[in-house]
Amino acid sequence: MTEPTQIAARARIGASDLEIAPLSLGANVFGWTADRDATFAVLDAFTAGGGNFVDTADGYSHWVPGNTGGDSERLIGEWFAARGSRDDVVIATKVSTHPEFPGLAADNIRAAADASLQRLGTDVIDLYYAHFDDAAVPLEETVGALSALVDAGKVRAIGISNYTPERIDEWFRVTEANGFHRAVALQPHYNLVERDFETNGLRERAEREGLAVFPYFSLAKGFLAGKYRSEADVTAEGASVRAGGAAPYVGERGSRVLAALDEVAAAHGASVASVSLAWLRQQPTVVAPIASARNAEQLGDLLASIPLELGGEELAALAAASA
Repeated sequence: MTEPTQIAARARIGASDLEIAPLSLGANVFGWTADRDATFAVLDAFTAGGGNFVDTADGYSHWVPGNTGGDSERLIGEWFAARGSRDDVVIATKVSTHPEFPGLAADNIRAAADASLQRLGTDVIDLYYAHFDDAAVPLEETVGALSALVDAGKVRAIGISNYTPERIDEWFRVTEANGFHRAVALQPHYNLVERDFETNGLRERAEREGLAVFPYFSLAKGFLAGKYRSEADVTAEGASVRAGGAAPYVGERGSRVLAALDEVAAAHGASVASVSLAWLRQQPTVVAPIASARNAEQLGDLLASIPLELGGEELAALAAASA
């Protein structure tokens, strides 16, 4: 295997024994905007650059014509097999959105986990998330099924994604009442232009329960990489198929945020994307932002965020610009 060119300090995922570099590679593009060759190139470059934490889900990317779901997991599994690298990577995946395994009933969780294990070509999932809340299933059933997977040795740690603060409270009441394995991670929508996490009770729960936070859409679908500064950028011929997701951020507030990012980036000789990720990583409870790359060339700015430390005034200036 290629020796890492950039060794990052490791961070622990909550109370688990899982240790990661403080950047998570989002695998939602694998099997979508990144084909097999591009996926392998991205994973090769990520691990060579010191990264070791990959985030996927069983539903990725069922929305693409011709895909069935589990496509991202399958490609990662093929890469593990080709590189012999499974033991070098902490793999997170999620349950509830695969077309064949929707929801969080106990039988479904067990079947979905087995399917994910098969696609990934591994005997254990390092971090297994309940992807979206399923109000039709009692939390005792969902949390109990996930805890049983830990007991069975199929999952090392449990995570929560896209739950309200109130449901997280209930999750931990159920956990304590039944002696289930505690969740150790939380995956919310959070970035420099989406900051509800700070005030809606989710950060408070993360602090109270010792949850490691892994924000998704860390670059606001490309906006916080500085790629889309005007409506013309979003609609330009050749723009990414995901460009439309950045459109809501284009405007007066977005321009103010990008101007502040430009200033900090220039001071550090860094890219806007690197600064955006560094700002997010340095927020309370955040252990590693999640960011994706559809080719190896995009990875440089992501990896460069790992050692980048912003000063207190810089952090405050960016927060003020996005207020």
